[in-house]
Amino acid sequence: MKTKKLSAVLAVSTALTLILGACSGKGEQSQSPSSSAPAASPGETAKASDKSAEKTKIIYWTAGRHDADYVKSAIDKFNASNPDNIEVEMTIMAENFAQSLDLAFASNQAPDVFSATDVIDHSKKGYLEPLNNYLTPEIKTQFGDRAFIEGYNMVDGNIYSLPNSGSTLRLVYNAEAFEKAGIASPPKSLAEMVDAAKKITEVGKKDGLYGFALPYKNPASALGRSAVPIAELSGVPGQGYDFKTGKFDFAGYKPVIDAFKEMKDNGSTLPGSESLDIDPLRAQFAEGKIGMYLSYSSEPGVYKNQFPIKIKWDAALPPTIDGTYKGIVNQGVGASRWLALSSKSANKEAAWKFMSYMYSEEVLIGYQENGLGILSVPSVAQKANKPDIAGIENFLPGAYDGMWPAAPQGFSPEGKTWQEEFMKYILVGGDFDSIAQDLNTRYNAALDKEKAAGTIKAEPMPDFDPIKLQGAAQ
Repeated sequence: MKTKKLSAVLAVSTALTLILGACSGKGEQSQSPSSSAPAASPGETAKASDKSAEKTKIIYWTAGRHDADYVKSAIDKFNASNPDNIEVEMTIMAENFAQSLDLAFASNQAPDVFSATDVIDHSKKGYLEPLNNYLTPEIKTQFGDRAFIEGYNMVDGNIYSLPNSGSTLRLVYNAEAFEKAGIASPPKSLAEMVDAAKKITEVGKKDGLYGFALPYKNPASALGRSAVPIAELSGVPGQGYDFKTGKFDFAGYKPVIDAFKEMKDNGSTLPGSESLDIDPLRAQFAEGKIGMYLSYSSEPGVYKNQFPIKIKWDAALPPTIDGTYKGIVNQGVGASRWLALSSKSANKEAAWKFMSYMYSEEVLIGYQENGLGILSVPSVAQKANKPDIAGIENFLPGAYDGMWPAAPQGFSPEGKTWQEEFMKYILVGGDFDSIAQDLNTRYNAALDKEKAAGTIKAEPMPDFDPIKLQGAAQ
């Protein structure tokens, strides 16, 4: 096992070295004239060299893949039109982003701007530059009161990222498979979901169609897009943190995880799902080989641009434990996060000019209208048209979409994460109650340690009721 882990780290390090080597020209000038340009006199050549020498290069790392084409086109426009001779170079780091970022900062070769994937962790490590002093009154007015919330894009009053778009979470289903199996409507309870997956598999298995799938290769990704929204709609905190008591309690996940296990055990889950990532899963769904899965509002854009879909499909609210809605699906219409400014950047002013452009109305409106996300900025969202893209309608925010309070973040319990433990239970089995109790012990011990050190403030909210959050997105 140690050999495998060492090999993985070496592989990431090698890849990062190659990337950083390509990016290490930060601030270097380009001396080569265009091949189509006429020959220049020595004086003209000197002027061109001086102008090139003034070019400021900004390195941008993104963890996103689904919006890469749109973001790249926006960056190309910025590079061609900005008056400050700033050139932005984008690198997609969708795999091993966190590890690559750690290595980059450790080697003093960090990007100037990067995806704010974990504001709590990144702020603790000193990776982030506070944006408070960069925000003009006009920017604050544009983003509104709900834009900055502690634990989402702000830590201890320091704003580290601005909202871009949020993501609703839905059950994505193969309407043709449902019709073939005689299922009139998408499931509203876990029992109905398990039954639907079984029926679809019974009629479709001979053709390679199975009722259910998740990208189990990545436990956090798989359960984050499935178990979490089901739990939240059922009134169970999605991250296992009970706001009423101020303690972690994973026992409420039992019916959700048991349903996933049942679909795996009875053969309703697509074979090989344990080694499946999200894009291969999407490719299988587009070919009509999966009855349903759960995912984000980026799916319509994916099926328009990345995996042209060959079936009739739709989306619905995730099922709940018993078919009743006792909470909301947590999503980022409000204080979401997108870009972060590196504390180690040698060109912070230029990097901020690039970030300001990316947060402009033009870029944000295009982001939504291209079906890449649902804008988190109300003042801008009002100016954007509904995306002209098939399948988007049932992903738009409604009464059961909103934001839970931020659960304690930025710490790690000893041992495996709750996602890893639950994934093992789904695939291998075990005693769920014992697993949940162990998770409670480890997570609460880690939380208590952070609270004692003063790095996390988490107080009980005795009156908290998730049903009161309904309607927040309307």
